[in-house]
Amino acid sequence: MMLEIYLVMTIAASAVSQEAEEPVSYTQCTEGYEYDPIKEVCKDIDECALVSDACKGGMKCINHYGGYLCLPQNAQIFFTNGDEPSQRTDPIPQTPLNPLNPTNPQTPQTCTQSNHRGVAAGATQCLLGFTLDEQNYCQDVDECSQGLHTCNADQICYNTRGSYTCQCHPGYQKHGEQCVDVNECDLTQPCQHQCFNLLGSYICQCDQGYELAPDSVSCVDIDECAFSSYMCQYVCINSPGGYSCICPEGYQLQRTRMCQDINECDTGHECREDEMCWNYYGGHRCYPQNPCLEPYVLTSENRCSCQSAGACRGLSQSIVYKYMSIHSERTVPADIFQIQATNIFPSAHYTFRIKAGNDGGEFFLRRISSVGAMLVLTKSLEGPQELIVDLEMITQHTVMNYRSSSLLRLTIIVGPYPF
Repeated sequence: MMLEIYLVMTIAASAVSQEAEEPVSYTQCTEGYEYDPIKEVCKDIDECALVSDACKGGMKCINHYGGYLCLPQNAQIFFTNGDEPSQRTDPIPQTPLNPLNPTNPQTPQTCTQSNHRGVAAGATQCLLGFTLDEQNYCQDVDECSQGLHTCNADQICYNTRGSYTCQCHPGYQKHGEQCVDVNECDLTQPCQHQCFNLLGSYICQCDQGYELAPDSVSCVDIDECAFSSYMCQYVCINSPGGYSCICPEGYQLQRTRMCQDINECDTGHECREDEMCWNYYGGHRCYPQNPCLEPYVLTSENRCSCQSAGACRGLSQSIVYKYMSIHSERTVPADIFQIQATNIFPSAHYTFRIKAGNDGGEFFLRRISSVGAMLVLTKSLEGPQELIVDLEMITQHTVMNYRSSSLLRLTIIVGPYPF
């Protein structure tokens, strides 16, 4: 007796389907199939060609979609591709049996057709992962949405064709059946500066003087000098990760931002032996140790006295030389220098005035007591410049009817900067 078997060869599977299908991104296939990366579909594995002794006992191997059959050598095999009448391998005409109902013979023209999904239509049983619909088509079962999966709570279920896969959330990786945190800081070192691992993620921080860029991983320099003009007293120089302050000539940096005047008279100067060094804000000057001019003679440090009554007629009895330095653009009004009588007599009356050096009205002399006065700066001065102001004190003796004059010659040096 000749064994006749119908095989519904679903040639119109997804790999050769003539109908448009929605693209799938699955790379895992059900058992009996392997993924074709070029066509991006699952293709059948030919076990008969792959396994030389797939069938035992003299049986012949017949490949089938998703598996293979072991049949007797005299079995009559009928094939159908869903579009043409079925043809048997043996030319002897036989009446094929209905594979769904072997007791009901059918002609080749009524053989089962294959659907566009590559799963046999009109079947009574589907492969694992598929289920029959109302029209007896095998449809994929979405195990993820129907709760038919075995994924853990910390995993994500992705449906595949005929099956599903369990994947970890971003920032985690599989370790056995569990998902464990990925330490991105050790694995990829994504941060430019400092990386701190978090559960399922990471965070980047920058070194001092830098801030995170919009990409949250790169670091860009902070321009501290652009924050405020008060970062440095003179000039602020930005640098990668920081900044520095510099001071002008004649000054040195004090701590981090302030500029302090250098006393060149203490650190070294070029004044001669007959000169004295006078330090001012931002520099120094050399003045003669004996500033006296005839008919005056030096009687003490910076004091010149007139010894001849005839030669000194109409002149001040003495001239005292003083020096001072003020900052440029000093706030006004400001008390800058005090003049006071050194010899006080009960019957004397003292008068104070600016005798010379106030042509621009920069100063005002305010009386503060019966024997003293205060020089007031009334106009802001810009440096560097030098001004010489003569302050005169007139002593009037009421009892002896005696009048004398003393002069204080004040040299004011305005520094080049307001510090």
